[in-house]
Amino acid sequence: MTRFDRYMLSQFMVLFGFFSLVLVAIFWINKAVRMFDRLIGDGQPAWVFLEFTALTLPGVIGMVLPIAAFAGAVYVTNRLSTESELTVVQATGYSPFRLIRAAAVFGVIVALIMSLLSHYLIPTSLSELRQREAEVRQSISARFLEEGEFLHPAPGITFYIRDISPEGELRDVFLSDRRDADSPVTYTSTQAYLVQDPGGTKLVMVKGLAQTLRADGKRLFTTHFDDFSYDISRLIARNPTGLNKAEFAHTADLILRPDEISEQTGASLDELQFILHSRFTQALMCIVAAMIGFATLLLGSFSRFGVWWQILMAFVILVVIKLIESSVTSMAISDSTKWPFMYLPAGLGFLTTLGLLNFAARPGLLRRLIPKRRNAAGGAA
Repeated sequence: MTRFDRYMLSQFMVLFGFFSLVLVAIFWINKAVRMFDRLIGDGQPAWVFLEFTALTLPGVIGMVLPIAAFAGAVYVTNRLSTESELTVVQATGYSPFRLIRAAAVFGVIVALIMSLLSHYLIPTSLSELRQREAEVRQSISARFLEEGEFLHPAPGITFYIRDISPEGELRDVFLSDRRDADSPVTYTSTQAYLVQDPGGTKLVMVKGLAQTLRADGKRLFTTHFDDFSYDISRLIARNPTGLNKAEFAHTADLILRPDEISEQTGASLDELQFILHSRFTQALMCIVAAMIGFATLLLGSFSRFGVWWQILMAFVILVVIKLIESSVTSMAISDSTKWPFMYLPAGLGFLTTLGLLNFAARPGLLRRLIPKRRNAAGGAA
């Protein structure tokens, strides 16, 4: 690469990093706020929240990379055009096909980052997140082990423990269940234990009393019991982060063990085929986004008003390609034999880039296709 290519590539990478940082911050904060409500509301410490949000970061980065690549390419090309740097370089003999070399290298770099994320980092981080969530669920009973405090683990539930012995015995337990407004129930016992079993976490109360108030007749029913089991795992929201998805399987597993992954996640083999190929097409779309953002802004001549119409055109082209990508998605999911169509949007993007470069290298083609300005000038004469 020449010095000018390295200069352009450095500008692309700087602006790409800036837009990536801004977009990741926006999307990550939005996701972190929702996760904060779930985890802190469940009584988890702040470090668990930070760990969980950090594990979601690779997925957020992968989501914004194509957008950041397109925005960086458009911004840098627009600045080079308005400051006449592209005009000077083109006057030295650089053709549009030669100028796009730096943009192509930039797109390949972004595609490699996307490949690392989609094939390894995202599945690994979300798999770890799934494991950590299971561990938190197993230790969720810790939120009930606070002495002398009235806890509200779920709407309509109040829980109180006077004391906890060194052996783990809960003394003087109070549990109020008001989720059924017509029949609230209050449990009290002198002793209780938290027991883990395959079905979830159980609160076993010993030597207690259950009081049920019937709202219709305003009657109070009391029941003395020697031992009573209460399933507290029902108070915990099930699968709050939606981790049991086929998208979190590793690429090697999708290739080598599709039947097993399908059984674990409930996804069909057609869906797994789509997920596998989508990880490759995501990297290709990063290259397409960068090259279209650059090639479109090479159209037309220098203008004091900037290249706003080229920017709008680049945005429209990218939107059309994304619409085509959405249309072939359902086709590939419903029929795994049509997976080659998933590469159609990227192929159209590369063909569009070649067409734009051809128009930029031969500005006379545009004048012949759009002769309005020349005809208007002739009519005025």
